[in-house]
Amino acid sequence: MAHKYHIVAFLTVAVWGTTFVWTKLLIINGLSPAQIFTLRFIIAYVLLTGFSMWRGRHKWLSDNWRDELTMVALGLTGGSMYFLTENESLRFTTATNTSLIVCSCPLFAMLIIALFYKSERFSKRQALGSLVALAGMAAVVLNGHFVLHLSPLGDTLAFSACLCWALYTLLMKPVMGRYPAMFITRKVFFYGILTILPYYIFVPDMPSWDVLVKPEVAVNLLFLGSVASMLCYLTWSWCMKGLGAVVCTNWVYVNPITTIIAAWLILGEQITVYFLIGSALIIAGMYLSSKKT
Repeated sequence: MAHKYHIVAFLTVAVWGTTFVWTKLLIINGLSPAQIFTLRFIIAYVLLTGFSMWRGRHKWLSDNWRDELTMVALGLTGGSMYFLTENESLRFTTATNTSLIVCSCPLFAMLIIALFYKSERFSKRQALGSLVALAGMAAVVLNGHFVLHLSPLGDTLAFSACLCWALYTLLMKPVMGRYPAMFITRKVFFYGILTILPYYIFVPDMPSWDVLVKPEVAVNLLFLGSVASMLCYLTWSWCMKGLGAVVCTNWVYVNPITTIIAAWLILGEQITVYFLIGSALIIAGMYLSSKKT
């Protein structure tokens, strides 16, 4: 029965891996990363709210104020702060550094969750699998170029994004057993939008209507909002409930594989032998980490 969760987790991460390509195309058309995040979360929130109201299962608030504050924290860590720190890190450090640090978040999530939950403590085999997958991810991202350029500010921002996702995973665990995935996901979008608004006090800029109605912009935004955000956040919550936080989060290591395949298909970028070796290591590591013993 667990196979269905693994398949959906893989498909979810595969979609997320392609978002770098769609985001790059939107940036080429003049949108900033913050604008893209805000618009895709607004689209996702409107669609999900409309769907839940249509089903007659709409609920505005959590059962108590502590859970509501947890929802705020989920929107902050899995939404606004994650995307802001990840995208801002690219201004101060290389894309390679950012990818290496952010894509190592499963290792940090594994350690943080193990500190708080005995049921999620990992075995030696799972730890080995995570390290093998991490090595494979590094091989894919570095692509044979093993020179890293240290940038304290940029690397710190990338690490902050990594930590945000690890905390998002930790915070998700206590609420996903008490609330439906649709309710949690809608809350993440709402508070993600709400907590990004102060950013626009300092950078008061949104794309013009003429830009938004361009077919290549409108289609990409609709895909990012409806599929990569609304659908994928829903399926991710479902997979975390079925697989456990540690095993599910390890699927993030697959992200660079799908990014490079999408870039090869859409942008014409080349696939190298390092990609093939790294992909094999990631798959082997994922197999190991999916087993408790």
